[in-house]
Amino acid sequence: MNELATLIDLECAVKPHVEPFFDPNTWTMTYVVVDPATRYCVIVDPVLDLDYPSGSVTTKAADRVIDYVKLENLQVVDILETHVHADHLTAAPYLKEQLGGAVTIGSAITFVQQVFKGIFNEDDSFATDGSQFDLILDDGANWQVGELQCHAIHVPGHTPACLAYLIGDALFVGDTLFMPDAGTARCDFPGGDARTLFRSIRRLLTLPDDVRVFVCHDYQPNGRALRWESTVGEQRIENIHASESVSEDEFVAMRETRDATLAMPTLILPSLQINMRAGNLPPADRDGRLFLKVPINAFGGDDVSRFSEI
Repeated sequence: MNELATLIDLECAVKPHVEPFFDPNTWTMTYVVVDPATRYCVIVDPVLDLDYPSGSVTTKAADRVIDYVKLENLQVVDILETHVHADHLTAAPYLKEQLGGAVTIGSAITFVQQVFKGIFNEDDSFATDGSQFDLILDDGANWQVGELQCHAIHVPGHTPACLAYLIGDALFVGDTLFMPDAGTARCDFPGGDARTLFRSIRRLLTLPDDVRVFVCHDYQPNGRALRWESTVGEQRIENIHASESVSEDEFVAMRETRDATLAMPTLILPSLQINMRAGNLPPADRDGRLFLKVPINAFGGDDVSRFSEI
């Protein structure tokens, strides 16, 4: 029996209430996951607003989450990041300041920090041990939020540090899976790998069919309405990239061909520099001014291939 099959008994699992928040500027889903018995909760993948041309940061998306948590009289235990996002800034530090909670990510964050420390030419003050985060979780870590049983599942492929969170009967997959009609995320960032992603997906799909699956993004393919929730059973049968009818070699060929046509995300440079710091801004200069770097040719040619084995 696959080890994930032993994690959950659907008849006994507490079913959390999952409150979704959609950020249309980055197509990102943020979730507040609530234990109905104790009112303890976690927040998954929060968004900080960035107007890139003006360099201005605001908290509109995060304030919606704060308003909900306060209205429902919830207690935040954790702020969970599924990975170092390349398409939006995390609002984790702001939410922690306003609501509390431990900012949490997978333990492979150290590999990602090592890669991008080099790409962004960070000095020795930038630590690559994950210490910017309050809590880093290994694959298989277990903990509780109120009466909710929580499990960390390492799902590398999109990035080396991707972590899925199984909370009660709800699975938060980050960019490992999209909705079945949208498929899967790219694997061409430093340390990404299509074959590894396929195996991570296959591991998740050993969970029971009725486990609810919540995605980090929905790009509304073909103009359909916004969707964010499916099930393991639906993903196994219907995912257009990674259903059970697709072989590993077929998936790798599709993913690598498709990724070669994709442009870099608009916010990749500011997102990586901030998110690898757990959402904190880089140090100010001696005049108190804040800057982000634009490395030239950082995501092409030899710079990427150096890290392809991570």
